[in-house]
Amino acid sequence: MSNVLGIVAEYNPFHNGHRYQLQAAKQQAGAELTVVVMSGNWVQRGEPSILDKWQRTNLALAEGVDLVVELPFLFAVQPAHLFAQGAIELLHQLGATTVAFGAEHPELDFERLAANQPTHEKAHFKQFDETYPTLFNDYLQAQTGINLRSSNDILGFSYVTANNALGQPMRMMPIQRKGSSHQSLQVASGSVASGASIREALNHQDWTTVHRVVPEATYHTLKQAQLVNWSQYWPFLKYQLLTQPISQLQTIYQMSEGIEYRLKEAAKIATDFDSFLKYAKTKRFTYTRLQRLCVYILLQVDQLRQPASVRYGRVLGFNDKGREHLSQIKKTATVPLITRVSQDWITGPYEMDYQAGSLRQMISGEEQDQLRHPVIWSAPKTPRQ
Repeated sequence: MSNVLGIVAEYNPFHNGHRYQLQAAKQQAGAELTVVVMSGNWVQRGEPSILDKWQRTNLALAEGVDLVVELPFLFAVQPAHLFAQGAIELLHQLGATTVAFGAEHPELDFERLAANQPTHEKAHFKQFDETYPTLFNDYLQAQTGINLRSSNDILGFSYVTANNALGQPMRMMPIQRKGSSHQSLQVASGSVASGASIREALNHQDWTTVHRVVPEATYHTLKQAQLVNWSQYWPFLKYQLLTQPISQLQTIYQMSEGIEYRLKEAAKIATDFDSFLKYAKTKRFTYTRLQRLCVYILLQVDQLRQPASVRYGRVLGFNDKGREHLSQIKKTATVPLITRVSQDWITGPYEMDYQAGSLRQMISGEEQDQLRHPVIWSAPKTPRQ
């Protein structure tokens, strides 16, 4: 197809803001087909997805997405620039011609920001009284006069940067984000709220509020599913931190600046994951960076794992249009688009995704990979009059 809309998503969970973005993007792009690259069972900020990847695929297909492909774990749980690199590369492989993304300030000159980013590590970034994202944003603002501090704007900048690195870049289309701030924990009045505030409402079993801000299918799935958060994984993380020697922790991906000593001490005194993060927090490490580091510890991701580019895409689900597009795009894609995980994949390129799924399965009891096939979505038939 000549007009394929691509979206990067986590749908954690799929809410009314996602529905608005999807519908607006389809209309503005005049899309013939929509493909979504979605995080698996762990998301970009270093948190377990509240619903598993199969449940979230079902919800996306029910709302009109045609094809859902999983973003590999080693790109999904990363800072914005690596997350964006993997997602944009995969959308390109999937034949997307336009990429839509939500932004707090869609009027920003993302191309100008991308053109003015630093090309090498500057001494300014080595200050230890601020986090790296703050220093990076200060640099961009000094160069361009543009303030880039909102979460989705930062991701949008990262998408544009990654897209510009492609030989044949896609059209980039920011969509005005509706509702409260991306990380707001308060559900505002109305029918649109941030994913963070919805997850907070779920933690407090506030089903009336949740019902107001998510589609009906999401609401029923949340009511029936076992919802997962860091509290279920905390005992496993604490065990790893208390039993592993410092020398082993130092081999973990992104472990730096002696933070391993602080993590080990925090694990000794913390009673739950939230208190652990507070004990471990420093000026240099954001909570998000700490959470991602905890995921790497949990899964024993070492410094040698990160690939230079996306090596595959795991197909999670499709409708009839999506299946037809997939069969065509497989002929031109330069990476495998797999629909079944064989033993060779489990012990090879898919190893980290499989381990992440196995960890989820320990909590939920639901098979995540080897025995799972893509969700095949058929729209409910209209009853005869």
